[in-house]
Amino acid sequence: MSEGDDQPPTEPLLAARGLAKAHGRTQALRGASVELHTGEILAVTGASGSGKSTLLHCLAGIVRPDAGSVTYAGLRLEELPEKRLSELRRTDFGVVFQFGQLVPELTALDNVALPLMLAGTDRAGARERAGEWLERFGVHGQGDLRPGEMSGGQAQRAALARALVTGPKVVFADEPTGALDSLAGEQVMTALAHTAREAGTAVLLITHDAQVAAYADREVQLRDGTVTSLEVSA
Repeated sequence: MSEGDDQPPTEPLLAARGLAKAHGRTQALRGASVELHTGEILAVTGASGSGKSTLLHCLAGIVRPDAGSVTYAGLRLEELPEKRLSELRRTDFGVVFQFGQLVPELTALDNVALPLMLAGTDRAGARERAGEWLERFGVHGQGDLRPGEMSGGQAQRAALARALVTGPKVVFADEPTGALDSLAGEQVMTALAHTAREAGTAVLLITHDAQVAAYADREVQLRDGTVTSLEVSA
């Protein structure tokens, strides 16, 4: 290796150090540490009950760890007041859950527009931008449908559009294909990976599916609440 090939490591956008978290008597995290860099897709894999979702919730500022730290862009999340965490989740973070969790009373278009309106965008502007994002994810024609009128794959792509419409720095995806068949799951992951890479958005992907993890740049494995291995995805 020639001189100059060694590049200094970049600071992670998001980093967890020594996270511990218990739910009652169950210790979900036992000193877990992980880093996510700008524009990176990171898969967190592991068996059910290994602490994957708890790790995501701590990293997204949804729950506070019992011990350890979470640093995002120089901010210690565990030290921030709830109001500031809520603000980060509206502006810098996007979250997608296994079942999408769209508001059932709203159309797909209004579901995607909702985060923009909460951030102060007027309704007409928010709906216009939401339509553009639904089109990106191939569900523009379903914008007037409510979640119960859509297929699982369509609803999940609308949920991805909602998570990305505000231009977040990080998207947290918790088993985003877990409720879908293989074809719909592949469509969702292709759309997520393409859009995230195009926008330079970092993605933390929770999955137990090796085919889903293959979309990531890097993979870490959780076992009994601790990161046990690190490997580069093929």
